[in-house]
Amino acid sequence: MTAYEVAVAAEATLGEGPTWDPATGRLLWLDILGMRLHTYDPVTGRRTVRTTPQHVGAAKPRAGGGLVLNLRDGVGLLDPDDTFRWLHHEPVPGRRANDAAVAPDGSLWAGTMRYDEATGGGTLSRITGDGTARTVLDDVTVSNGTGWSPDGRLMYYVDTPTRRVDVFDYDSEGIRNRRPLAEVEEGAGYPDGLAVDADGCVWVALWDGGAVRRYTPDGTLDRVISLPTPRTTACAFGGPTLTDLYITTARTGLDAPHPLSGSLLVIPNAGKGLPQPAFAG
Repeated sequence: MTAYEVAVAAEATLGEGPTWDPATGRLLWLDILGMRLHTYDPVTGRRTVRTTPQHVGAAKPRAGGGLVLNLRDGVGLLDPDDTFRWLHHEPVPGRRANDAAVAPDGSLWAGTMRYDEATGGGTLSRITGDGTARTVLDDVTVSNGTGWSPDGRLMYYVDTPTRRVDVFDYDSEGIRNRRPLAEVEEGAGYPDGLAVDADGCVWVALWDGGAVRRYTPDGTLDRVISLPTPRTTACAFGGPTLTDLYITTARTGLDAPHPLSGSLLVIPNAGKGLPQPAFAG
C-alpha cells in the first residue's frame, strides 16, 4: 500500500480543486464553502491563505499571470496585482460553482450544481479568454472531475451521482459520443475530482470512499490508494517533476470527522502527471 503524507494539516470545510501552478512552483487548492484559496510550496513549505469573493469551485493559472476563478455567480479573473473583475457573470439563485478544468485550447470548462443538489440543476460550460460562454451540458446534477487524454482527443467527466466516469470524443468542435469509462460500485463511494496521468490513466477521488482509484484507458481498475479521510474530493499531480499526487479532503457533513479531514494529503512518487495548460485569458 502506498503511504500518504500530510502536506498541509488543515480543517477545510470542503477542500477541493488541487492544481499545480508551474510558474510559481506552488500547489493551489480551495475550501469551497470556507471561501478560501490556499497555496502550498512543497520545496520551502511556505503556505498562504486568502479569502475569495464568493464560494469558489476552482482556481486555475492564466497564461498572462494571475488566476481564473469559478465562483458562485460566474467566472472571474484575479490579476497579478490582486485586482478582481468578472469575466462572465451569470448568477442563478440556489446554484454555485463546482469543479473546473482548462482544456487543451486554453478554454475553461466550468461546472455548476445546486446547493440542494437537485437532479439536473447544474451545468458544464465552456468559457473562452474573451468571456464567451457556451453551455455544453445542461442536465448535470453535481458537475465534478474533468480532464483530457494526453493526446487531447478524449475528455473525461464525472457527474457524481451517476457513479460513473464518462468519456467523450473531443476536438475543436466540442464533445460527442458520450459513453462510460468506469462505474464505481455501490458502497465504494462516489466519483469526485479526477486527474489524468502521462500514461493516459484516470485517477479519481472517491467521496465517501476514502480512496483514490486509477483506471487504465480501457476502464480497468488497476490501483487503489486507501486514505483515512472518508470524504476524499479531488487529486492532481504536482511538484517540480509532476510525480507527487496531491489529494484534497472535506469535513462537511461528517458527525465525527477524522483528524485529517479537511487537510491536503500527498502520495510521493505516485506516477507521472501531465503539464496542464493555462487559461487563455
